[in-house]
Amino acid sequence: MRKGISLSHRLYVRIYLALLASLVALGCMFAVVHWLYATDEARNGFDTFAEVASEVLPPASASPQEQRRALMRWRMKVRANMALYTPAGELIAGVGPVLPPLPSDQTGTGRIDGSRGAQALKLSDGRWLVWQRMHGRRFPVNILLTLAAVACVVAIGAFPVVRRLTSRLERLQSSVDTWGSGQLSTRVAVEGKDEVALLASSFNDAAQRIEALVQAQKNLLANASHELRSPLARIRMAVELLQDQANPAISAELRQNIAELDLLIDEVLLASRLDASAQGSATRSEVDLAAIVAEECSRVGAVFDVSKLTVQGDARLLRRLLRNLLENAKRYGDDTPVKVNLTGNADGGVVLDVCDGGPGVPAGERERIFEPFYRLPGASEAAGGVGLGLSLVRQIAQHHGGQVQCLPAQERGCCFRVSLPGGREDA
Repeated sequence: MRKGISLSHRLYVRIYLALLASLVALGCMFAVVHWLYATDEARNGFDTFAEVASEVLPPASASPQEQRRALMRWRMKVRANMALYTPAGELIAGVGPVLPPLPSDQTGTGRIDGSRGAQALKLSDGRWLVWQRMHGRRFPVNILLTLAAVACVVAIGAFPVVRRLTSRLERLQSSVDTWGSGQLSTRVAVEGKDEVALLASSFNDAAQRIEALVQAQKNLLANASHELRSPLARIRMAVELLQDQANPAISAELRQNIAELDLLIDEVLLASRLDASAQGSATRSEVDLAAIVAEECSRVGAVFDVSKLTVQGDARLLRRLLRNLLENAKRYGDDTPVKVNLTGNADGGVVLDVCDGGPGVPAGERERIFEPFYRLPGASEAAGGVGLGLSLVRQIAQHHGGQVQCLPAQERGCCFRVSLPGGREDA
């Protein structure tokens, strides 16, 4: 899983919650519609209920006691409080709590305005029957329970489907991350026959083509660099044989050009080997980095301040990293002292600083100088170098799980900082 993705931002959680939210919204809309239109639907049955009540209740000529007993029997059956009025609106009998009086302007069956659910039924003989449910208007609980049960069933059934889809996407994303880290042989498992499977298959095809192209380019570069060794050796031998006959200046120029070509081939081969090996795949051993720094600084006369630190890595590559930084500082430092500092950091790693007092590197160029064969504007080829030294420094640092930066010095010049993990200070 990619770092920084919280549970609430997981795709399967968002799809699942969207499905549940849709069910809840649908249930609420259904309940509201039922609640709003229940009265209108019930009104259609009030007239029928009024006709039945006219047949069941005693006639208007019966005594109030007899009519009250009839209302009492009905009250228990329909669970409603009732009151019976004459056509003129005078109370005949009532059961239960006192109900709202019959409005003088009531002309037909329907709800009594201003009351809490009280209904007025006009009987066939002109009398009025006012009634109100004992517990008020009841919310359709059964409908809500049914909707809740349906939602639970859908939620339980949908979760495996949603989770399976998003888990495949997560595996695809993990494989893409692995492939992007440099492991070009990584492929994605093709599961199913849907769009996700088609995406995985397309990724595998593209990854295979890219791996083949990169491998062909690496092989071509390595083979070409290797084959250049033989003609270069013959040219060097010819120069040595003709040095007594040739102009000394021309011989010196030829020897310098041959040395630069030899360095270029060596660095190209090293870069090719670093590209071909996955990060961390090389055999690691404990390297006394402080000793390497001391030796290399003594070789070029640099001022150094080191602690006794060791790292896990390749001693030959780490020596090459330091040597390239020192030669770069000597080449572009305007003969100023080169200062080297090696310390441990709070994370258990090591920090190597190589600083000079030269003109420095402009802020906009501090990242580009690590590109292969890149030179600063105005840099002279006569200064030497082939433009691969700093690129190799970055590759070696990344090969060891570290990084390199070009920082401005405090006064003038620049400072290259290499951060490597896994350092420790010896006692």
